[in-house]
Amino acid sequence: MLKPIFTEKSLREAKLGNYTFQVDGKMNKKQIAAKVSRLFGVKVINVRTTKTGPEKGRNARGRKFAVGIVKKAIATLKSGDKIDVFEEGKK
Repeated sequence: MLKPIFTEKSLREAKLGNYTFQVDGKMNKKQIAAKVSRLFGVKVINVRTTKTGPEKGRNARGRKFAVGIVKKAIATLKSGDKIDVFEEGKK
């Protein structure tokens, strides 16, 4: 699983060559780099990963809920390479 993350920060970083994806929790950095290279036809130089969660809380009725663990990967590409999915449309 490889899903791009579109936030203000990730789009700002994409202009610098750092692309953010939500990945499967069991994937390692080499697998992530290989998948990004294969899907988008680019050369990945570096991969950084982070996990967030699980977040716990209560809803308005007092019932407990939990949001699962999410693993994010930030792939740094070779200068000159781009991923078109992250390009912003002209306004």
